[in-house]
Amino acid sequence: MVETAGGGPGDGTAEVLDRPLPDGVRRRVVQIVSDAFGGLTLTELPAQLRQYARFTPSRRAKFAGNAMAAALETDPLFRQRIGEKLREAQPELAGALESGSPPPAADPLDVAAAAYVLRQGGWVKLVTAAGEEAQRADAERADEESRAELERLRAELAEARDHTRAEAERLRAELESVKKEAESLHRKLRSAVSDVRRGEAALRKAQAEMDAVRAEAQLRASAAESESRRLKARLGEAEAALEATRRAAREGRSVEDMRVRLLLDTLLDATQGLRRELALPPVSVRPAETVDAVEPGRMTPKDIAARALSENDPAILDQLLALPQAHLVVDGYNVTKTGYPQMPLEKQRLRLLGQLSALAAQTGAEVTCVFDGAELAAPVLLAPPRGVRVLFSKPGVTADELIRQLVRAEPPGRPVIVASTDREVADGIARAGARPVASAVLLKRLS
Repeated sequence: MVETAGGGPGDGTAEVLDRPLPDGVRRRVVQIVSDAFGGLTLTELPAQLRQYARFTPSRRAKFAGNAMAAALETDPLFRQRIGEKLREAQPELAGALESGSPPPAADPLDVAAAAYVLRQGGWVKLVTAAGEEAQRADAERADEESRAELERLRAELAEARDHTRAEAERLRAELESVKKEAESLHRKLRSAVSDVRRGEAALRKAQAEMDAVRAEAQLRASAAESESRRLKARLGEAEAALEATRRAAREGRSVEDMRVRLLLDTLLDATQGLRRELALPPVSVRPAETVDAVEPGRMTPKDIAARALSENDPAILDQLLALPQAHLVVDGYNVTKTGYPQMPLEKQRLRLLGQLSALAAQTGAEVTCVFDGAELAAPVLLAPPRGVRVLFSKPGVTADELIRQLVRAEPPGRPVIVASTDREVADGIARAGARPVASAVLLKRLS
């Protein structure tokens, strides 16, 4: 919309632009002001633009564009001075605008920018027309670019389709080749499996035949050995009878004497063979040694009773561990909870195992420490000390049952000592042949 208020004909100072200045026109206006800026003195410039007086036109247009556009719009005197510089720089364009007939060959943006600066009559229409023309040009350029982009995308799509088709054909051919190769491999595999099965059957048949031949050979060898032993026995009997006959003939004895002597020799030989078979040792006990008496230097029953140790004396444990091949089995938590129950379980184990390691080094006995592992959520990370075997019971198995299994695993006659205060454990291992010792006795010995 164009509004006029006062002023004579051809004067457009009263006209007002009812829409924002188009971007293209604004850029041309800022360029006109920047070019004319250098021709003005410092006093001719508005106060807000004097700081840009030493800038180059391009740098001035870049950093002072908004300030110059605002000054041109609000300061008529500054706009008049810029208009004079424009008339000097472009007299033909300025003259054409003042006459009301802008040159048709001129750029609409240049015409609109000059009209905006000079403010001749009808300048609003020129600015509006230039903005619309710029928009149409931008739209046409965008349309051309869109059409070009569309053509490019179509070409890329066609190329991609061709490439995809070719790739699909290539993959289809490779798939057919792979299928044929797989079928060939399957046939070969079936043939190989069939050959292997035939070979295995032949091998089993050969092994069966070999086993039959071996069994028959063993039977024949056994029969031959039996026959050989029988013939040797008959030969021995014949040789013995021949020898007896010769002796009887030489000694002039009767046949009855010969038979008695033969029976006696047989009994002697049988007795010696029985002694060798039973491995009977020579007689070491004499009748005099069975008489009850006290020999010089030996202890009487009273002496032995006087030297007997109490059940709670740690020396008993030392005497038991001094036995050959002694094996000490310790109920771990039973001992630790008897001696130091206030400590955490981990520290209880470490303290007990350290003391047992020292005991094993002193006595040389085999030591096994058993802990209850039925309630453990995860395995215990523990490095067993030297000389001590550390065992945890499996889930569902108590430490008492594991101790009984250890005792039953030992051969009869081996000295096994079990340290536990549990009466059920003590009674069970005593029936199995082990020697129970109270946990307090072991704690006294360790301390």
